[in-house]
Amino acid sequence: MMTSNEIREKFLSFFESKGHKRVPSSSLIPHNDPTLLFTNAGMNQFKDVFLGIKKLPYTRATTVQKCVRAGGKHNDLDSVGRTARHHTFFEMLGNFSFGDYFKKEAIAYAWEFLTEVLMLPKEKLWVSIYEKDDEAFYLWQEIAKIPPEKIVRMSEKDNFWAMGDTGPCGPCSEIYIDRGEEHRCNSPECKLGVCDCDRWRELWNLVFMQYNRDEEGNLTPLPKPSIDTGMGLERIATVMQNVYSNYDTDLLRPIIAFVENMTGKKYYGDDRGFPFRVIADHIRAITFLISDGVLPGNEGRSYVLRRILRRAARFGRELDLNEPFLYKIVPKVVELMGDVYPEIKKNQDYVQRVIENEEIRFDQTLNEGLRLLYEGIADLEREGKKVVPGEMAFMLYDTYGFPLDLTEDVAREKGFSVDKQTFEELMTKQREKAKAARKEEYPVDELYEVLAPMEATVFVGYDKLKDDAEIKMIMVGKEPVTEIETGKEAILLLDKTPFYGEGGGQVGDTGFIYNENLRFKVLDTKKTPDGKIYHIGKVEMGTASINDKVTAEVDEERRKNIMRNHSATHLLHKALKMVLGEHVNQSGSLVDSERLRFDFNHYQALTQEEIEKIEEIVNEAILDNLPVKIKETSLKEAQEEEAIALFGEKYGEIVRMVSMGDFSKELCGGTHVRATGEIGLFKIVSEGSVAAGIRRIEAVTGKNLISLFRENQKVLENTSSYLKVSNADIPFKVESLFNEIKEKDRMIEELKDKIINYKVKEIINKVENIKGVNVLITELDDMSLEDLRKVSDFVKSRFSSSLILLASRKEDKAVFICSATKDVTNKGINAGAIIREVAQIAGGSGGGRPDFAQAGGKNPEKIKEALSFARELIKERL
Repeated sequence: MMTSNEIREKFLSFFESKGHKRVPSSSLIPHNDPTLLFTNAGMNQFKDVFLGIKKLPYTRATTVQKCVRAGGKHNDLDSVGRTARHHTFFEMLGNFSFGDYFKKEAIAYAWEFLTEVLMLPKEKLWVSIYEKDDEAFYLWQEIAKIPPEKIVRMSEKDNFWAMGDTGPCGPCSEIYIDRGEEHRCNSPECKLGVCDCDRWRELWNLVFMQYNRDEEGNLTPLPKPSIDTGMGLERIATVMQNVYSNYDTDLLRPIIAFVENMTGKKYYGDDRGFPFRVIADHIRAITFLISDGVLPGNEGRSYVLRRILRRAARFGRELDLNEPFLYKIVPKVVELMGDVYPEIKKNQDYVQRVIENEEIRFDQTLNEGLRLLYEGIADLEREGKKVVPGEMAFMLYDTYGFPLDLTEDVAREKGFSVDKQTFEELMTKQREKAKAARKEEYPVDELYEVLAPMEATVFVGYDKLKDDAEIKMIMVGKEPVTEIETGKEAILLLDKTPFYGEGGGQVGDTGFIYNENLRFKVLDTKKTPDGKIYHIGKVEMGTASINDKVTAEVDEERRKNIMRNHSATHLLHKALKMVLGEHVNQSGSLVDSERLRFDFNHYQALTQEEIEKIEEIVNEAILDNLPVKIKETSLKEAQEEEAIALFGEKYGEIVRMVSMGDFSKELCGGTHVRATGEIGLFKIVSEGSVAAGIRRIEAVTGKNLISLFRENQKVLENTSSYLKVSNADIPFKVESLFNEIKEKDRMIEELKDKIINYKVKEIINKVENIKGVNVLITELDDMSLEDLRKVSDFVKSRFSSSLILLASRKEDKAVFICSATKDVTNKGINAGAIIREVAQIAGGSGGGRPDFAQAGGKNPEKIKEALSFARELIKERL
């Protein structure tokens, strides 16, 4: 039996022997590709090469790429565990040619590897080709001696690959193995191209990129056609290890065995083993995604990770794993795959902590979400309905983080469906609202095409803040013009510039572009992905024309403040790793002239002691006045020097490494001080959570810190003057005042309780007996929800069987509460359902448990009408 480790190594070694460069797997977080949630194929990291945007120093490559398909267009999540071959996480073996070899060599290499290295029987191998690809049809016969009847022509839908609606595309050819009659389906004609059963196991897909498709759909031959191939490791492992299912290979079966040990339950390959397979697959995806920097959350890839993790946790309950357990499986994943992917070994402790925290959070979400969902479904059943409203599903997701697929699972178990259309409409509105909130005046993507024909801008701003240049393009809005005059807002593109274009968390420079006839105020500077730096601003005086000679001058004071803050983020990043652990990595930043903001992954709030230690470490590095050295080097050399590279960032062969003494080394394209002493001082002003597992630190440095100290001193002096104590005695005086207020609040509450007791005595005679239940329905004056609750508790304490519905007008709004004793809820009375209907009369909504619920309404004048409705409703329900 050949192990999966052996298959990986044999594949890479084989293609190295054919002149291919062995390239490491890229991150599961695609870099600069908004079309993808996750890396889902080996070619993703080479996309810019295939598009002609980027060139590499080699034209042949081979990889084993970690992939995830669980969201967006490529989503296998719902099939995972149900079939023998679908996964969220898998490994893709691939070989690539960037305008080097083409169809003939690709077919020859694939055939040689399968039949001479892996020694698969030639007579069991079949191939499919695109129906119009006669070249491939003849090449397979010529090179592999495959008989024509084993070459199956398929349609464009099955055997024609495209990167998108336009761009590189081409036919593909897939290699299958016939696993024999024992695996055939019940179809009368079980053959490749007719059925999709497990007898015909797809092994390898060879994509022949030979055309460019334009917007009209026309295909034009590419001058240098390319090759992109992919073979799933899990699938080829089933063949080499002679097992039926991917879950029986050495990649997944040891994880299933680990779960068997945890549960004391036996795994079966049929439907009974479904929970085992879900957990075994999902824990690999969870481990690798968290290790690559994804954290559970409610948006994008974070939400997909949360879905995967919670789906696995929920299926654990079917195996009686009712406490957090997924985090305990991580060491097994690391044992199996940590040598191949050392990042999961390095991040093991961190990954486990993140998973455990999310499992604990999910317990709370599951319990609360299930309670609300079951109550909602019970109400719907009473109304004779069988569809969970999209609004309810959205509320569970938006308020409680309850995934839609879990809502669907529970609904299905109860014989319900979910209104997904309304749910998706509400999700779309939420996304559009968020998108509108962050819309830019001059979005880069909208200008990208306009600027595309221009040469990349030469950036000289690392060494100088003022330089001569020439205007190459002028735009008003998104329209190119030849000239602008005083008062016009515009965008200028120069041949070279000292202005830094926003990127890497650093804001764009401001300043002036001028000559004897022009003064253009630069309000912001941005850059496109392909290196065009453009200046956004307004003509204060004169005119500007294409090809004018100008001087570009950056606001020096502002730039220096930005440089201080940017250099401080590097020191902060290192200090965080030293204090909190190596798992800490930057997940976002903002560096401007006033402050710095640094987002990082960590599973809990920082203590005051940790914050002080971080400040101490950063300030010591500043006082040491460490020299800041910048050099361009190879990515490999930078990695050998242990320079920090950001998660998900895509680097070229040559990188810019910023070193601060021996303290910090980081890959960075931003601007920095010459020595750390120029930063001055560093102070953290806030620390908090911005998302699940993501913390944010805001800090100030240099002159801004001096200003902050002055402001704080003024506050102290004003406060001490107002309280008539010294600065040092302010805390004691505040504590004394706080205690006084606390005592007065206690006295007020005691008086309120006495008033409530008095009111209870007044209303107790309003209790009526309806079908053996003591029912109180009444309105009270100027009471809060908490006050009403106290009244309800007083009344309930006097009656063993009661149903109470109280209302009040408070701050021009209606408030309601409904409570019931246990014997009443056992009769089918649901306080949450009653309060919901009653509140609607007053233009409001609410809900809660069967024994207690509360609501609000916009129309207090309708309280009496609502209570009359409540009396009739309760009589009917009892």
